[in-house]
Amino acid sequence: MSFDPVVRLADVTRVHGDGPQAVPALRGVSMEVAAGELVAVMGPSGSGKSTLLNLAGGLDLPTSGAVVVEGTPLTSLSAKELAALRRRHVGYVFQDLNLIPSLTAVENVMLPRELDGVRARTARSEALEILAEVGLAEPGRFPDELSGGQRQRVAIARALAGERRLILADEPTGALDTPTGDDILRLLRARCDAGAAVLLVTHEPRYAAWADRVVFLRDGEITDSTEAALESAR
Repeated sequence: MSFDPVVRLADVTRVHGDGPQAVPALRGVSMEVAAGELVAVMGPSGSGKSTLLNLAGGLDLPTSGAVVVEGTPLTSLSAKELAALRRRHVGYVFQDLNLIPSLTAVENVMLPRELDGVRARTARSEALEILAEVGLAEPGRFPDELSGGQRQRVAIARALAGERRLILADEPTGALDTPTGDDILRLLRARCDAGAAVLLVTHEPRYAAWADRVVFLRDGEITDSTEAALESAR
């Protein structure tokens, strides 16, 4: 495993709102995820887990502190540059999936690659390959023709397509049965072994056991960080 951080958060605070209505979502969080490392983030609802992912992926910016992806401080980038960084380097599995209903499964997976200038034929080939890996047998269907678990697979495939070095996954196994969830964790683990960094939000100790390290959040602060060692779950 390389110890070069793909993403680093340094004393990051994120406050929503102003004055008496201000609500701190993260408080002075510092952590990094190296190439080849899978880090699981656990904690109760409202502890700041999704905020942490949004900041790590440049979907939100910190109130204070620094977020650095592939050596680039995100606050130094324009909106256009941030979008390009996300397309090229960051794969995101959103909790609410964010699939485009007017596009088929394969077109949803192709879209970020095409937006980044990849030829349609190449993007389609990549998309079909990763959809097969996540176990989706009908790539020509639209999201509303798919079950919740199938839509989850499409969202995961979209995050994994291409050569993104940072994968951010917000409860990626939430709509999946246990065998399929295990298959998805194997895919994420394989991406780590190939040199990606993965930051996984989960409520399930079973899936956290696939990680190299587990970070615990409560009330926007890291309360503990431990090595994961439940090899029997893999």
